[in-house]
Amino acid sequence: MQSWSDTAVPSVPGQGPALRLYDTADRQVRPVTPGRTAKMYVCGITPYDATHLGHAATYLTFDLVNRIWRDAGHDVHYVQNVTDVDDPLFERAERDGEDWVVLGMRETALFREDMEALRVLPPRDYIGAVESVNEVVELVEKFVASGAAYVVDDPEYPDVYFRADATDQFGYESGYDRATMDHFFAERGGDPDRPGKKDPLDALVWRAQRPGEPSWPSPFGPGRPGWHIECAAIALNRIGSGFDVQGGGSDLIFPHHEFSAAHAESATGTGRFARHYVHTGMIGLDGEKMSKSRGNLVFVSKLRGEGVDPAAIRLGLLAGHYRTDRAWTDEVLADAQARLALWRKAAALESAPSAEDTIARLRQHLADDLDTPKALDAIDGWARRAVDHGGPDATAPAALATAVDALLGVDLR
Repeated sequence: MQSWSDTAVPSVPGQGPALRLYDTADRQVRPVTPGRTAKMYVCGITPYDATHLGHAATYLTFDLVNRIWRDAGHDVHYVQNVTDVDDPLFERAERDGEDWVVLGMRETALFREDMEALRVLPPRDYIGAVESVNEVVELVEKFVASGAAYVVDDPEYPDVYFRADATDQFGYESGYDRATMDHFFAERGGDPDRPGKKDPLDALVWRAQRPGEPSWPSPFGPGRPGWHIECAAIALNRIGSGFDVQGGGSDLIFPHHEFSAAHAESATGTGRFARHYVHTGMIGLDGEKMSKSRGNLVFVSKLRGEGVDPAAIRLGLLAGHYRTDRAWTDEVLADAQARLALWRKAAALESAPSAEDTIARLRQHLADDLDTPKALDAIDGWARRAVDHGGPDATAPAALATAVDALLGVDLR
């Protein structure tokens, strides 16, 4: 699948401290220690609607990780999927009287436009579920052969399920107790009441064909992939097991990331699917989580259509810490627009105070679990001094603008 256009990342003199991130599985902030090539997998969209600010906040978070690694001299192998075969896509297409393929392609194209406008660096591999069906079938075959998965006793719909107890360490990523797992499994796409399952938590890996649904051939009969196995297959076949960061929103911790890790670990026999599991907070509007079911979404494309500078959207989302649930309000946007105007005014000056210490603090704050509130405050302080009092350093405005571009992805031209 085609990704979006790349954005040039300028080089910044010097180097910051090593990146540290909160790991969901270990429940602590700890160093991220990639090799020469840093490897990251971030779960992508299900393309049945436009990119909302919750999506954008997630991809901006991992864009910062990408930029920090590049600033440290790493090559970055970034992989992202598109869940272009899934129930919500089919349901939306049926509701609107539209072909699900056309709907998915259109919304994926709009997502690309939004990411490009927000200056999110594109993944090296951008893979749709449709493209990975053969990889999923191969994994499911392994599971069935090893006993990690089974076919339910249903002559009409012989679905294949992965056993929640197939790996000894199931549950290590989320740390949830059984009651919490049961709650989230039912709430987030699971089917605990499906007859024939050995455990209500067992996860669907191959859905037998139903009337009106697309299907692909397999040794278990025609059907389509389950949700979690898609990410396991795509990641394993591009960056392998034990990669540096698996990312997504906090609503993916369970069951999606727990099961995608269990699928991969069962298939490979390795200890951990990813070395770091990193999750972003939710974006809310009017005191509620932003979600399609509530109908309270703020779309990136709509803001862009209203003439909002994407750099301001980016700064508004970066104003809060990535792990916190936070609200998007008119005030957040107004503050971001004022901040962008201040920074651009300072960057356009002929001279200003030295930017060396500010750039060092920018790097330091970002390396400390992506502390964007402190990073933005550091730039604010320099910009106010520059605008109010000027300074003797003719190289400072350009140096600061280069660092903001490279590390925060904000163009101050």
